[in-house]
Amino acid sequence: MDLDTVRTFLAAAEAGQFQEAAAELAVTQQAVSKRIAALERDLGVRLFTRTARGAELTIDGQAFLPHARELLRVAERAVASVRTGRRPLRVDVIASRSAQSGLMRDFHRAYPDIELDVMMLFDVETAVAAIRSGAIDASFRAVAVPGRPLPEDIESLRVLDEPLHLLTGPAHTLAGARSVALAQLAGHRIWMPGIVPGTEWAAYYDDLAAEFGLTIEATGPNFGSDALLDTVADTPALATFMGGRSRLVWPADHGLRRIAVTDPAPVYPHSLLWHRDNPHPALATLRAHLAATAGGHSAAGTWVPAWVLPH
Repeated sequence: MDLDTVRTFLAAAEAGQFQEAAAELAVTQQAVSKRIAALERDLGVRLFTRTARGAELTIDGQAFLPHARELLRVAERAVASVRTGRRPLRVDVIASRSAQSGLMRDFHRAYPDIELDVMMLFDVETAVAAIRSGAIDASFRAVAVPGRPLPEDIESLRVLDEPLHLLTGPAHTLAGARSVALAQLAGHRIWMPGIVPGTEWAAYYDDLAAEFGLTIEATGPNFGSDALLDTVADTPALATFMGGRSRLVWPADHGLRRIAVTDPAPVYPHSLLWHRDNPHPALATLRAHLAATAGGHSAAGTWVPAWVLPH
């Protein structure tokens, strides 16, 4: 159905005259008549009766009127959903309890009038493909995994170096420590069943383990963070790494200990990725906000893999 004919029908119905409808639409009265006639042919009914005072809706015209209004409302919403600056900013945060999610919550508090669609994509290839296709506007990632540089049309901004903490149960030999040097973790079993080969976080932990002689195990199924915390709490031989800004909650009787890691302090580098030609005005606002709140990177006494982009 031609929306111009529907729009013309509504103008004529509200004006009660084809001449006034023509003036409102900036077309000739003849064009209004032709559009109404075309709509009547499509519907197979008469919509108006000509009178001395102008044009009155028939019974069929009265029945069609509310649906015509809804047709135009739906069309307007469809256009707004893809029009730059009027649709929500779509951002991938990987996981709901992550530091990236916290960054977006901070942004929303600072700019509550900017509409957001928060996405959770798994790997960097999926995220980059979604950015390039326009399915999302931005993604938080650790870049760039060795051998897989970012495409030339993807920009990045380093926005957060998140310190890693060691999480242990109450019976672990390190449970009483306020901090632990990275070298002290050699020989301890660090269990991280959520690591998936080929992801950027797998590359990060592979480099961390290789450089400092750590034993990081990704064995067993990944039943999620709650199951991981249960196991670490009950198993004195196991510990795990947790981002310092991860928002996890565990029962008080677990007795879990969160311990700072030092000398050097491993930090996980979060960057924002976006397409260089993306014109969404809220994306520029997000980048400026993150740049202003990012803080320093690669600070003295911290560690990141050599492949991490410095900016």
